[in-house]
Amino acid sequence: MAKYIAEELEVSKRTIYRDIATLQAMRTPIYGEAGVGYVIREGYDLPPINFDQEEAEAITVGLSMVARTGDQHLLTAAKRAARKLHDAAPMVDHLIASSWGVQPPENVDLRDLREAIRAEHKLAISYRTEDGRESNRTVLPLALIFYFDNVLLVAWCELRQAFRHFRVDRLQNTCLTGESFGGQGKALREDWNATQRAATVQS
Repeated sequence: MAKYIAEELEVSKRTIYRDIATLQAMRTPIYGEAGVGYVIREGYDLPPINFDQEEAEAITVGLSMVARTGDQHLLTAAKRAARKLHDAAPMVDHLIASSWGVQPPENVDLRDLREAIRAEHKLAISYRTEDGRESNRTVLPLALIFYFDNVLLVAWCELRQAFRHFRVDRLQNTCLTGESFGGQGKALREDWNATQRAATVQS
């Protein structure tokens, strides 16, 4: 059971053993038995989430469509969430969403980009333009936009001193620079949103 949980959560078995021991030390009623696995005392779990039928249907469809992003780690998380949703609000398996969409990028891991955005860490990127030219930039990653046919990284480009959109499938390499832009991410996203609204009005 520990091996199965570790694979589902993408952590080591040692992490599972440690976390279970921590929860047991906090008097969480979790019991382990060879051949059975881990069992939590009935009635201790959190109460079911109170979604109405349409809310449950909307979430189910949304989770199914995560496959279209090309982000395999988000897809794994979506499957875990879908199982929890099914336990809380069954009878939503009559809605099926196509998983066809963006192919996973070859040179970068979308989870690394998401983590850099959350942690507000600068990235050094190598980018190939549509005409084949390569350029190296240092950017402040701010957001990912998932379109039907591609994914864009929204970032502040230090070279251009402006917001830029980089197609993820054209990123040749990304790595952390070791520098942080902590505390600036939210304000930069607000500025970027403002520029997008202004561009929409002008067009």
